[in-house]
Amino acid sequence: MRMRRGILSRGGLAVAAVIALSGAGLLSLAGQAGAAHPAASSSATLTVTPATGLQPQGSTTVSVSGSGLTPGSPGALLECNDYGISPGGVAATPSQPTVAIAAGDNAPVSCGPPPLASGATNFLPGGANAGGNLGPVSFTVTTGTIGPPSTTGAETGGSGNPTADAANYPCPPTPAQQAAGASCFIAFGDFAGDQVTAPISFAGACVAPANAAGYNEVASDGGIFNYGTLPFCGSAGGLKLNKPIVGMATTPNAGGYWLAASDGGVFSYGNAAFHGSAGSLKLNSPIVGIAATHDGGGYWLVASDGGVFNYGDAGFFGSAGSLKLNQPIVGIAADASGNGYWLVAADGGIFNYGNAGFYGSSGSLKLNKPVVGMAVDATGNGYWLVASDGGIFNYGDAPFYGSAGSLKLNKPVVGIAADTTGKGYWLVASDGGIFNYGDAAFSGSAGSLKLNAPIVGISGLGFAT
Repeated sequence: MRMRRGILSRGGLAVAAVIALSGAGLLSLAGQAGAAHPAASSSATLTVTPATGLQPQGSTTVSVSGSGLTPGSPGALLECNDYGISPGGVAATPSQPTVAIAAGDNAPVSCGPPPLASGATNFLPGGANAGGNLGPVSFTVTTGTIGPPSTTGAETGGSGNPTADAANYPCPPTPAQQAAGASCFIAFGDFAGDQVTAPISFAGACVAPANAAGYNEVASDGGIFNYGTLPFCGSAGGLKLNKPIVGMATTPNAGGYWLAASDGGVFSYGNAAFHGSAGSLKLNSPIVGIAATHDGGGYWLVASDGGVFNYGDAGFFGSAGSLKLNQPIVGIAADASGNGYWLVAADGGIFNYGNAGFYGSSGSLKLNKPVVGMAVDATGNGYWLVASDGGIFNYGDAPFYGSAGSLKLNKPVVGIAADTTGKGYWLVASDGGIFNYGDAAFSGSAGSLKLNAPIVGISGLGFAT
């Protein structure tokens, strides 16, 4: 619980419950202009249930209740990002911009939804009951851009475009803001000058390991299975997906990951920033893979027709979307420089773009089973292809360390990931079984589990299929 001091105001006949930054830099809830109002007593509380593990995308309905408040005083509930709000929040320079909601009352640009908007449900005209207790009332916690709290008020300390500036303070906070200690919170303030807040956190908040080693498996329902020192940062396993997940990529320091669905939707967890998706586009062919830039600042999606979609700092270097392919594209891998990528087709054909060199392909070979993925070695001057029977094809300076091609598999292989040294690789089967070669250590598998949905991919640290 955080306590924040403030003033309440009344504009004409309209009642306005608003949040403001006081001269002392405290987040405060405002009341009647010209009146002196004490801060809420130290006994005032605000409780949000649930307050942790909230959906990292979409919305979660929570129950909010309070006590120790002034009976009958109108108020409002808001969701805010506390980055740039100090004290009580995270100090930042410059501080978070503010937006005028009513005359003399400014609110942090991150806060929302607008309490005075038509149809707003977060304005509570009755406030706390006769005993000073609030609720419980339902409140919808949403993700992404929450503010601004007003679309018509003047902005202070920002670019002059509150809507654009609000996007810099999302919930959950950006990875950089999370690294600085930022979080989101629910606030309640009333005309009597009471103000109280409660922190909330989202599923997927995780800490990058000091010594990252291991791999992640992802299932078509978005379920995540993490091994080695790689942390669990959340999953889409509990979501109702429009289309199945087809692949994943892990951030360079293993503090998060992205999942890609066949409709181009992208789900980001931990410190994997969301840079956009193709989920709203009408695609010619389904998405089949994702690869991240090696600085973690962007990613590419690839469709089965070879179309490439780039986001964040991932540059566009070309695609096979206009080519007549012998077999569909099944995966994408990023060049170590971040300025190129390879696409691989089911027949083992390789299409290289940007700085990604061509080192050979199995496109001219008669394969026992189709290729299902590829991984790049640590130098970026070689790569491995893997077929669904576990067969390995190595090119450039990527050595051959072994394969599952001669084994009788319970389920087909669906992906490959290289370890950080580039001297080994893991194969994963659709039942979650792991096959490790070279110095790629075995850290566990989902092979013995009863899965809700089949495994569709594997990701290591920057060498994902």
